[in-house]
Amino acid sequence: RICLDESVKSASDLRIALQVGAIGILNLKPARVGGFSECLEIYRVCVENELPLWIGGMLETGVGRAANVALASLPAVNLPSDISATDRYFAADISEPPFVLGADSALAVPAGFGIGVELRRDRLEEAKRRWIDKYPYGKAVAR
Repeated sequence: RICLDESVKSASDLRIALQVGAIGILNLKPARVGGFSECLEIYRVCVENELPLWIGGMLETGVGRAANVALASLPAVNLPSDISATDRYFAADISEPPFVLGADSALAVPAGFGIGVELRRDRLEEAKRRWIDKYPYGKAVAR
């Protein structure tokens, strides 16, 4: 089977790939398709067509990671997803609790309200300050 990734940026792209027989599995990355509304439409098309799929991600903060984990927990996401632990990319994330790989190499779906994580505004402010210090041209944008 062929797994498509970067070539599917919308539900429309997915429908075309299905029509021409160019896809056997989908790697769905929320950031690539523009967010979770489009993800849910793509998910619906996968369900309707019994297309296997998995969720991918990389550089999301804990906020994005929590949303990806929630998406990966949907019943039709039937392949192992590629969502890493917090400490793979961040020493200190902007949200808590951190995502930690269990003994089975899985991440738990957060049980808190909403997407299950709390924003650490102090860490967000620190990340903003470091960004402004590193990229001075961004000072006008960041205010």
